[in-house]
Formats: sequence, C-alpha cells, structure tokens
Amino acid sequence: MFDLKQAIADVADFPRPGILFRDISPLLRDHFDATLQALDALLTEQEWREVDALAGIESRGFILGAALAARRGRGFVLVRKQGKLPPPVVDVAYDLEYGSGVLEMQRGQGRLLLVDDVLATGGTMTAAADLCLRAGYRLQAVAALIDLNLVSNYSWRGLRLRAAINY
Repeated sequence: MFDLKQAIADVADFPRPGILFRDISPLLRDHFDATLQALDALLTEQEWREVDALAGIESRGFILGAALAARRGRGFVLVRKQGKLPPPVVDVAYDLEYGSGVLEMQRGQGRLLLVDDVLATGGTMTAAADLCLRAGYRLQAVAALIDLNLVSNYSWRGLRLRAAINY
C-alpha cells in the first residue's frame, strides 16, 4: 500500500505562527481511494458489523466519514459547528488550541464510528464523542486519519483512537 504520509504537505506557521499544519489536500486529491482503504482497515470485519452509521466532524471529517460510510453501506451523521443544523439539536461547548467552540448534532440512535481528519490535543474528538452520547447514540470506535501524537495513547471512555497515520 502507498505510504500516505508522503502525500501530506507540511505548511509552517499556519493558521498562526508556530503551528505546523499537516495539509491532507494533496493526499485526498491524489490518493483518496488508498486513504479510504487505510481508514476502512482500522476496524475488523466483526467491528464493522457492530457499526450502524458513521459520524463525521466538520469539516474534513465529513469528507472522510461520508465516503467511508458510502463504501461500507452505512448511514452518515453530521457533527457540525454551532448554527449550521436546523433545530432541534443537542450541543456541547469545548476548548480548542486557539479558542473555544460549540458542536451540534441532531438526536438519533444507533452504534457509531466517529471520524475526524486529525487528532491534535483531543479536545474536538472528546467533545464530539460526548455529544454523540448526549444525542442518543452509542460509540463503537473513534478514528482519525492522522494522530499527531500530542496526546499519548488518546482514548475516550476506554475506546482507543484508531489512526491511519501517526506522527
């Protein structure tokens, strides 16, 4: 399999000085199928049978989660920034590396795989996972395309992060 890390561009001082941004745009443009294969392989066939839908975190988590859901014949659930979904919604406030935010989702039920593009400090993933519970879902697994390993052995309530690429 192609080494996905080779297609990721490092962008210094973005979005602010001192940050090294891992740009997945070239990876998605040139190796999207290989990216989806790597994400698909993070779960065993038995684990996939225990997933009803995938939840993707805005915005790059939408791309990965929706494509993987289609590939696996599963539904897709949106985890959005505040004010982007019609009511009624459930929300959760959280802290980011450079500020704070609010995530929202509509209520539902079923077993989810939660997907995002990058795990940095874990704040967004933790907030989204908590939100999934509050909205009525049960999390089976949490996954990211990239784990920057800023948080050693990230897990949420005993579910360890599955990542296709580790730094």
